[in-house]
Amino acid sequence: MVEYLTKETFKEKVFDFENNKDWKFEGSKPCLVDFYADWCGPCKMVAPILDELKEEYGDALDIYKIDTEKEQELSAMFGIQSIPSLLFIPKGGQPQMAQGALSKENFKQAFSEVLGVDSK
Repeated sequence: MVEYLTKETFKEKVFDFENNKDWKFEGSKPCLVDFYADWCGPCKMVAPILDELKEEYGDALDIYKIDTEKEQELSAMFGIQSIPSLLFIPKGGQPQMAQGALSKENFKQAFSEVLGVDSK
């Protein structure tokens, strides 16, 4: 299942921005963070794709969702201006942001190229 994050769980699982100025990934495997809103049409198109990808990739990566309406501090921290905004976070290295609804193939390509993860 795709996991929904709050500010507190984001700090535990992704990045503790209150204690670190520089990027320091807290997770144990690569992840994708989907910044979305319930009213957003393109976000609704992406949601079932992310569920399918989580099934296909299993434990190779984590997929998180952040509701931009409820978690405005996180949205502001990442400068989220349009949604969906997708944050691809490799195990090592810097995260990369993509905006807009991606196709399943585009997600798979990003998982491979940015996260270094291929489906089972």
